[in-house]
Amino acid sequence: MNVETICGWVDFSRQAYYQQCQRDREQAQIAAEICEQVQAIRQRHPRLGGRKLLNELGPWLAQKGYQLGRDAFFDLLRANDLLIEPKRRQTRTTWAGHWRCPNLLVGATLTAPHQAWVSDITYLRLEDGFCYLTLITDAYSRCIVGAWVSDSLATEGSLKALRRALAQRPDWAKNNPLIHHSDHGVQFTDKRFRAQLKAHGVRPSMGVVGDCYDNALAERMNGILKLEYGLDGCFSDLKEARQAVAEAVYLYNFERPHLALNYLTPYSVHTNCLHNHQFSPLFCKLISGLDISCHRSALVRIRNALRSGHIQAKPRT
Repeated sequence: MNVETICGWVDFSRQAYYQQCQRDREQAQIAAEICEQVQAIRQRHPRLGGRKLLNELGPWLAQKGYQLGRDAFFDLLRANDLLIEPKRRQTRTTWAGHWRCPNLLVGATLTAPHQAWVSDITYLRLEDGFCYLTLITDAYSRCIVGAWVSDSLATEGSLKALRRALAQRPDWAKNNPLIHHSDHGVQFTDKRFRAQLKAHGVRPSMGVVGDCYDNALAERMNGILKLEYGLDGCFSDLKEARQAVAEAVYLYNFERPHLALNYLTPYSVHTNCLHNHQFSPLFCKLISGLDISCHRSALVRIRNALRSGHIQAKPRT
């Protein structure tokens, strides 16, 4: 039985049949190319969501002349088992201290970086237990400005993250009001932490005890790094965990498009707002890879920017 006979049964011409076969082959080839691009992006951003993927693929799709809407893209991801399943955290890291202060972010309008930072602590699994990551994020640009991985929940880990954030704060911003917002964890209510804030003119701000939504941005940052960059895995030791955090922070700050920033990266928003100001030496040291251990390939773009003068470090005084 030949094709012409079968086509006659369904009132379908042989030419139309072969044209449809050709279209199917072309669509399959396009789908394979798109999946290959998705997997290439996922090599560096393992759990990047569908909308951000489609935005990242936009220039490539336009160059290739491929028309692909959001729903069709999600169907393609689903058909190829490339959708990301949500995960939930389980380990508690917050025990409320006794000291209290008001939530200064309620009703606040942020217009630039270094007006408000949000901070939180999350756990990372080790083969023999846990370590703890303190993150400090600029609430306006969503750029991570301070991070430290500690082997305990002692206040020293949060203090080190705070000192890193304060050290990269530019001189012009030091005379402007700055809010540090967190939960009521004992690390943030500790006298030493509060004294460090006061010494630098930073006003403490805290949400309601037990209400994670009062520190939603900081909680979200924990989730992004853990769920999209593999920090929810198990590390052999503290050194490996710190390496993974350094890489995750770099990829998040410099490469990951952010929905709240209209698909810009946190670093680009942070620096575009500050383009008339020079960066502190510590910030340039951080992003050039001298202060954290990142893969060489992950820092090429930023190192080139440093060398070409697009990013300038102030001379030490």
